[in-house]
Amino acid sequence: MLIVPVYKRIVTPYSDIYFPTEEFKKVVSKNMAVNEKVVILFKKENQAREEWDDDSFYPIGISGVVKEISEYGYLCIKTMNRVNLDIVGINPDRSISLTLSKLKDIQDLDETVAYQKLQALKQTVIEVAAGFNVGDWYTDFIAHVDSIGTIASSLSPFMRNLSNEEIYDMIREDSVALRTEKIEKMLYEYLEVAKVTNDANASQQKEYQDMYRESAIRKQMEYLQKELDEMHPENVTDLQRFEQKIQESGMNETARAEAMKILNRLKQEGHQSAETGMLYDYLDFITSLSWKKEDPRYIRIPEAREVLDEDHYGLKKVKQRIIQQIAVMNLKKEQQGSILLFVGAPGTGKTSIGRSIAKALDREYVRVSLGGVRDEADIRGHRRTYIGAMPGRIMDGIQKSGVSNPVMVLDEVDKLSMSYNGDPASALLEVLDPEQNNTFTDHYMNVPYDLSDVMFICTANSVDTIPEPLLNRMEVIHFTGYTPDEKLNIARKHLLPKSMEAMGIPEGSLKVDKEILELIISDYTREAGVRGLRKRIDTLCRSAAVHISENMDAVYTITPDMLRDELDMRPNSHDRILKEPKAGVVTGLAWTQVGGEILYIETLFTKGDGKIIITGQLGDVMKESAQIAVSIVKNKFPDKADLFRENDLHIHVPEGAVPKDGPSAGVTLTTALASLVTGTPVLPGIAMTGEVSLRGAVTPIGGLPEKLMAAQRAGVEKVFLPKDNMDDLKDVPQEVKDQLEIIPVENVNQLLLETGILFKQEPAQAV
Repeated sequence: MLIVPVYKRIVTPYSDIYFPTEEFKKVVSKNMAVNEKVVILFKKENQAREEWDDDSFYPIGISGVVKEISEYGYLCIKTMNRVNLDIVGINPDRSISLTLSKLKDIQDLDETVAYQKLQALKQTVIEVAAGFNVGDWYTDFIAHVDSIGTIASSLSPFMRNLSNEEIYDMIREDSVALRTEKIEKMLYEYLEVAKVTNDANASQQKEYQDMYRESAIRKQMEYLQKELDEMHPENVTDLQRFEQKIQESGMNETARAEAMKILNRLKQEGHQSAETGMLYDYLDFITSLSWKKEDPRYIRIPEAREVLDEDHYGLKKVKQRIIQQIAVMNLKKEQQGSILLFVGAPGTGKTSIGRSIAKALDREYVRVSLGGVRDEADIRGHRRTYIGAMPGRIMDGIQKSGVSNPVMVLDEVDKLSMSYNGDPASALLEVLDPEQNNTFTDHYMNVPYDLSDVMFICTANSVDTIPEPLLNRMEVIHFTGYTPDEKLNIARKHLLPKSMEAMGIPEGSLKVDKEILELIISDYTREAGVRGLRKRIDTLCRSAAVHISENMDAVYTITPDMLRDELDMRPNSHDRILKEPKAGVVTGLAWTQVGGEILYIETLFTKGDGKIIITGQLGDVMKESAQIAVSIVKNKFPDKADLFRENDLHIHVPEGAVPKDGPSAGVTLTTALASLVTGTPVLPGIAMTGEVSLRGAVTPIGGLPEKLMAAQRAGVEKVFLPKDNMDDLKDVPQEVKDQLEIIPVENVNQLLLETGILFKQEPAQAV
């Protein structure tokens, strides 16, 4: 008798069980013969023969006989009834000794019902097997099976999720009906899982096949398209053009990977996708950028200087700085340099000289206007998650220039503002920092771009509103404004010829003498730059165009008497010095964003009780200067104390609609009050600037070149300024210094002596 131990294998009474011959031999370790008796034991654990003991098997087994030993390598056992294992013993040679007793079944399953169950199960198994392509042999096998147990046995090796306890629970069931029901449940659960798995595998296989097919078709299309492109280069598709540009662009690895990723997405999305437009625009932008570093060019300094002089008159300091930059670039053979900030009044040429610098450096020119920008995305770009996303103004300018090293003018950098959308000035920190901008990342591009070769030039009217961290990254160059002589040359060499050309006036048809231009500069403009002068000349040329078009042969000549009518304005007179001196009125000098100006400090006593009235829209700083001036004068002239107690003091600065503030009116206020209390008028040709401390010291001020040019324009003859500002005179044009007597002062006493308010003891030395 053969003993066959099994583990996690379905074996049922009165069915055929199939084993591979080799597997059977390993289990029984004995030759077998047909009709030899067999006992099938159910192991509790998956133990090897050496590990068996008396408790290794369940107490119920199944008897049977060897039915067939096939030459094809399998063995069939015909099972009989269930048996009780009354005594089980493991011998030293690992053979098993046991005593068997038959275990009766409860025959409660109707034969008709059993037949119907068998046929239904066989049909299900055949349908599922067809999906796995197991072959016709298994279908024939199932068709001839005469028991549910045989089906369960044949599928048992594949039912891996079935537990050993579930199988034994079915074996020990005495009721044939219940046992059959449990077998059905096991089989149907397995068949349903197998069917779902088969469907999933089939679906996945179809997806793989479709993907492989699509890939093959695409490769074939690419090959065919390549052949067509070689025959007709003009018909290259956009996607191919993008791919070619990416390969030839010289992008860094990060940018190349991102571009190829977007290109592949565009290929997969097709033309009907909602994202196609966004992906196309991104690739179009990033491939149109210049990623390759330009080779340094040797710039001949004489030629660069000639270009700068040709386009702009004056501005010697600016031109000298640009020539220095060119020389450094020639020696280092690098294109980088300091970030320049041009600060000055409107119309002084800050923006236009940027174009001349680009011309002198033989580079492309880009202008980016920052006036009113209040969104950080204007600098860094919008992220592509937003509809309508676009790159920032910096990268947009780079793209329009077509090169990686343009001269980029960031105009009106002092007009940046902050909002809930971020701080654009902070975003500019990375752009203008030479240590960081070699990896500048625009949010739209999402890849680093090297800005280190770009020459940035910023312009501003004032540095007061520029944040300190941003200002520290730039080299400030002040545009002090133009002298009358410089304005005259600019008008003759640049403004008038350009205006005549713009109005279509033939050469020689309009005559504007030097005296006319001087008169316009002195009487009809009030500015540090030449923007207003250009407007006046344009007005004259438009008026002349009317007369010339009516009489093409005549030469139209502008005369002084025609200016008021042609320009449709009265001559400026309020920035000229007073004709007659008056006690309590003194001329001061002020700096504004449009250049220097003269202003009058007017003081007056009226009957009252000692109040101080200040008018003229003065700021807090000037109000404090007025209080200091009152205290100094009271201390300086103690015998005049009654005037302050018995009268109200009114201090006024004309043009009340214009706000005024700044730390440079102290000496003017003190002198005006001293003149008022002593009744000593100060000559109209005298002007002054400087702050004053409570101890009477005259402290330095800023904006000296603009103030002195304003004094010279207004007809001032003598100017008092702080002694500590004397070194700043080197920034003042020589023609302005030649027309002014400049006297340095250290304290209020010296100033009052020089103006004749106090008795002179030792006059200060004129410069």
